[in-house]
Amino acid sequence: MVIAKGRAGPLRRYHPWVYAGAIAEVRGHPEPGDIVDVVDRRGNFLARGYYNPHSQIRVRVLSTIAQRIDEDFWAERFRRAAEARSRLFQITDAVRLVNSESDGIPGLIVDRYGDFLSFQVLTYGIEVRKHLLVELMAGLFSPAGIYERSDVGVRALEGLEPAKGHVFGEEPPPKLEIREGRAKFHVDIRSGHKTGFYLDQRENRLLLEEISHGKEVLDVFSYTGGFGVHAGLGGAKSVLFIEESAKNLRWAREHLVLNGLSELKAGFVAGNAFQELRRLYRERRQFDLVVLDPPKFARNAAEVEDALRGYKDINILGMRLLRRGGYLLTFSCSGHVTEDLFLKALIAAASDVRREAKILRRLHQAEDHPVGLTFPEGAYLKGFLIQVF
Repeated sequence: MVIAKGRAGPLRRYHPWVYAGAIAEVRGHPEPGDIVDVVDRRGNFLARGYYNPHSQIRVRVLSTIAQRIDEDFWAERFRRAAEARSRLFQITDAVRLVNSESDGIPGLIVDRYGDFLSFQVLTYGIEVRKHLLVELMAGLFSPAGIYERSDVGVRALEGLEPAKGHVFGEEPPPKLEIREGRAKFHVDIRSGHKTGFYLDQRENRLLLEEISHGKEVLDVFSYTGGFGVHAGLGGAKSVLFIEESAKNLRWAREHLVLNGLSELKAGFVAGNAFQELRRLYRERRQFDLVVLDPPKFARNAAEVEDALRGYKDINILGMRLLRRGGYLLTFSCSGHVTEDLFLKALIAAASDVRREAKILRRLHQAEDHPVGLTFPEGAYLKGFLIQVF
């Protein structure tokens, strides 16, 4: 691959993507997934990665030195990623072991849930090496079983069909128990969201546990109750869960029992979050702490403007339901919405409700979801702990 004039800058700054528009010439006849070298117009080596003519990201960089991309290469990347997470196993047995580009393995996500691995293949270059990588994971990590969760729409951008199923060892049970600090949860790695659980919010759930004592808590977009369970363990006075899926709410109920919180004053509302928050406001309900953890509002750059309106609206509703001096824990997982844009939506929300608010903490994805300094696109989750007066 020959880089076009003036387009080598990102590669020289170690960015891991080469877009179609940056390529001046394709030499030879590489097949999708083949390892290729990227050079400048004078033939100087820039990077080595895998190629996909079906994607706008033509080359995903694996190395900026001319090294062999063989079994030893992948094994070393796995070992390095796992070693960086070793401390986390003192806190939890559910950890992201590989976080795609930020761990030098673009297109691969690997999460560990107890004795099982759940993985996603997001790119063609990983797809053609999937069987080798599964063998390496089995040997290096010694799981009881490995399950694939590549049933995501983003694979279509790479020319790939969804894929899902048991690929090694034992098949995972329908409910696999994991621990997270003092909390215990059941995870369905065969059909739960993402690879089974939102591991990226671990540190923020633990923060909620610290600040929930004696508070009436509203957990919105609660999924299977992760935030609400931690609030209960932190001594919350009550928790109201709002979640569109009745099935997920049943899991939230089970999780309260699993954690010895069956006596906690808890409510469960299955419905649209925007509608239910408006209903609570009409009923003049008030809370001490509101958690807003919505799904992705912007899937691409074209949806950012609409997403910002959505974030402003949901946070207006959240702020209106807070008592004076109450706390708002609010998030955006839309990668196309920057932290600055999200903050502007929060400022606009506070202005509209005429409430004074101050930021106590800026929040991000858990440390096993690292962000490479040369890959800012990896920073998708952002949030704030805000006190509202």
